[in-house]
Amino acid sequence: MIKKSERILYLSLCLICLIGCKQRNIVKHDGEKDRISFKPIFGISYIEVARRLDNGLSFTKDGYQLEPDWQIKFISNDSTCIYSPTKKQYINFPLTRGYDSIFNTARTWFKVRKITRDSMLLQLIEAYADSIDTRGAKVFMTFYSDSFIKNVIHKDIMAVKAPGKRDTLFVKSLIDSAEKDLHKAFSARQPVIVKSKSSLVKVTSRHAVGDMLNNFDTSDDYMYPTFDITIDRAFDNFYCSFSVFVDSHGNLYYDKPLIPFSGKGYEEKYNSLSITVMDRYLKHYLNIRPGSTLGMIHPSSIAIHVEGKKDSQTPGLPNRSR
Repeated sequence: MIKKSERILYLSLCLICLIGCKQRNIVKHDGEKDRISFKPIFGISYIEVARRLDNGLSFTKDGYQLEPDWQIKFISNDSTCIYSPTKKQYINFPLTRGYDSIFNTARTWFKVRKITRDSMLLQLIEAYADSIDTRGAKVFMTFYSDSFIKNVIHKDIMAVKAPGKRDTLFVKSLIDSAEKDLHKAFSARQPVIVKSKSSLVKVTSRHAVGDMLNNFDTSDDYMYPTFDITIDRAFDNFYCSFSVFVDSHGNLYYDKPLIPFSGKGYEEKYNSLSITVMDRYLKHYLNIRPGSTLGMIHPSSIAIHVEGKKDSQTPGLPNRSR
């Protein structure tokens, strides 16, 4: 029988061995986990070639495409150079290294999953106020170095970045659902185009501005296409904001108002006015090209802000209805 003192000694030796094994897998520095070093890849230009969810797709059910658009160089362990598609030049950003392969640059948190001189795999980290979720988001970014693309892959960069066959099949399934039910319409990667047929109807599309505050993200242009429309010599002075569905043939179908209401009676009048404007003016005096994704036309939704200006002195647009 093992004596109590011997058991204690045995357990202590096992504990020391376990601690020793663990220490060999963790680089220590001043009693803490060492921060990741980018020194082996200083100055290497990396181009993002794929951005995908953990299911392997680059599209969400809402039509949002996770596009690979980053180009990055690690200049030192405290600075990066990131290409701005808007300014068409590289911009320096500070680099902050955290523990466990986590770092921040250009207002974005990442976790390094793999890094070599040929490629990188980074996982996006979600930030909440002054804390971050170290488990990471379900989004992964794949980078290849310039030399790897030119000397190993031997393909045009756009071909390397192109969505895969699974993405095409997924988008087709979304289109099938949207064709059966417009309320399942999703954002078109090439959004709806709206143009006027009349000099009395002016159409302006709103555009997102990419800057350092939003990481040069302009996806709102296709996720939430928005148009300002002015109708001169309308039947009355009015202003209404609402969304419409645009089907695969460019036809308009009323969706919902885009303002809050305090009473149901006012909401009904507002909806009635909006539908009247859509039926009598928008359907007749606008040229509409439906949106598409991966070359496939499909139903989607757009936001419209319409202002009518009445002028009784001169004849204007007729109140047409179908």
